[in-house]
Amino acid sequence: MAGGRRAADRVSARVDTGHAELVPDPDRARAFTLVLDGAPQSYVDLDDPTYLDFEYMRRMAIAVDLAAPPKRPLRVLHLGGGALSLPRYVASTRPGSAQRVVEVDGALVEFVRRELPWPKDPRLRVRVADARAALESSRDASYDLVVADVFAGARTPAHLASVEFAGQVARVLAPDGMYLVNVADGPPLAYAKGQVATIRAVLAHACLMADSTVLRGRRYGNLVVVAGHVEPPIPALSRRVAGDWFPGRVVYDGELDRFTHGAQVVDDASAQPSNPPPASFWRH
Repeated sequence: MAGGRRAADRVSARVDTGHAELVPDPDRARAFTLVLDGAPQSYVDLDDPTYLDFEYMRRMAIAVDLAAPPKRPLRVLHLGGGALSLPRYVASTRPGSAQRVVEVDGALVEFVRRELPWPKDPRLRVRVADARAALESSRDASYDLVVADVFAGARTPAHLASVEFAGQVARVLAPDGMYLVNVADGPPLAYAKGQVATIRAVLAHACLMADSTVLRGRRYGNLVVVAGHVEPPIPALSRRVAGDWFPGRVVYDGELDRFTHGAQVVDDASAQPSNPPPASFWRH
């Protein structure tokens, strides 16, 4: 029975975008990593949706915690679904939140729904659609939180990396809302620098959360951009990120200016997919 899946079980299936597999966590009874074509995409603990195993996802969750007072429901647009790690977290920590999840792979949605079902919640809706099309059809100022975590294989599609796309995010974001985007890159971080510059062109108040070795350009990894119409809660973010199981840093103000120095704003005509990880990157 899907809802009773045990960690000893391992299951795979063909989905629209490739080969999906659920890899059990030997240390937790009903926890799994969703792997697509060899690339880990999501981690879910069916018994504890607040347990997050990926470093970047933990940093996103910290930002969610600080987006509003505890327990206050949020209006959230998730661009990229995977196994719904963050939507499950939001549903658990902020009951009553109205969440819309957009995932382009319909077969993946059905695979996750069957094998790792999420609790029934009429306010959590999953739509099979292209992320940009769904964003462009959304109403102005309709979300407190927009999360972009979209990958085709291990690369973010080019049409989700432009200033036009960021402008649509700014349009649908509430005046005090927060935009979270997962950016994957490696040395010399040219793609990440371009993405930060592009987002700041329309959402000037921003910071960057990442592991120090990634920020120094010493290895490939995930960087999380936090941006909005108003200043993110940088002191609280800095304390929480530094004190996490996977300590990281928050880069902002002058240091963020130096990080993006020389980077060009990317438009639809010049946008490129994110850089793929090195062949040795994945370990699962």
